Amino acid sequence: MSGKGSVVRRRILGRELRRLREREGFTLETAAPRLEWSVSKLGRIEGGQQSVDVHSVKSMLDLYQESERWEELLDFTREARAPGWWRAYGVGNNSYVDFEAEAVSVREYTVDFVPGLLQTADYSRAMFVASAVRRSADQLADEIAVRTIRQRRLVSTDDPIALDAVINEDVLHRPVGGPDVLRKQLHGLAEAAELRSVVLRVLPRQIGAHCAMGSGFTILNFGDIGEPELVYVEHGLGALLMEKKRDVDRATLSFERLRSAALSPEQSLALIRRAAEQL
Repeated sequence: MSGKGSVVRRRILGRELRRLREREGFTLETAAPRLEWSVSKLGRIEGGQQSVDVHSVKSMLDLYQESERWEELLDFTREARAPGWWRAYGVGNNSYVDFEAEAVSVREYTVDFVPGLLQTADYSRAMFVASAVRRSADQLADEIAVRTIRQRRLVSTDDPIALDAVINEDVLHRPVGGPDVLRKQLHGLAEAAELRSVVLRVLPRQIGAHCAMGSGFTILNFGDIGEPELVYVEHGLGALLMEKKRDVDRATLSFERLRSAALSPEQSLALIRRAAEQL
C-alpha cells in the first residue's frame, strides 16, 4: 500500500540515530549544539515525536561518522516523512490507524461490538452515528472509507495483516443498526472467519466473571522491524495507548486467558451462523 509513512517509522529511525550518537560517544547535550539544535529537539527526533528531514539526517550522519548505511538511512527518512494514506481522509498522525498500518498482526478483544477490521460498512456507519463525536456526512464517509481500506490487508499478499479476535457472545445479538444490518454483519463475520488471516472466537455468556470484564483492548505486533508490541484501549471518552512492557505483558496474559475460555473457532463459527439464522 502506498503512502505508508507513520509514527512507527519515525520511532525506528529515531532509535537508530540515537544508537549512532551513542556509538560515537556523544550525549544529547554535546551533540545538539554541533547540529545547531536544542537538546529537546534532538531528544524529540530520537524519540520519534518529531519528524526530521533528509538534510538534517545528513548532518547527523556526518557528525556520527556513519557512511556504510548512508543511502539506507536517507531512504528510510524519506519513507518516514511520506504522508500516510490515511491523511487524505482526515486521520492525523499518532492515531490508531497510524500504528496499525505498520503492524503485522492484531490480537483484539471486544466487549460490545464487532472488531473494526471485520465490520461491514453499514455496521460501521451505525457505530459512528451512535458515538458521542459528531461527524458531517463527508467525515462519516471518510471514516467508513478508512475502515474499508484497513480491511483489505486481511486478503492482501503484498501487505498482509493477521487478526486473532475474541468477541463477547452478546455482540452477536446487539442490533447495531437494526436487525437487517446485524444479519448482514453476522454473515460477513462468518465469511471472514474462514479467511486464513483471521481467527475468530466467541466468549460465551455462561462463563461468568473473567479477566477482562468491562473493557476491550487491542495488542499490535510489528514483526521484525524493531518496534515493540503495544496495547490500545478504546473507551467511551477516548482512547489510551499503553507501551510499558508490564502493561503489554498483562494484556497478553489476559488475551490468552480469554482465548482459553472462548469457544473454538469451529464452535464460534457455528454459533455465529445460528445467530444470523435467528434474525
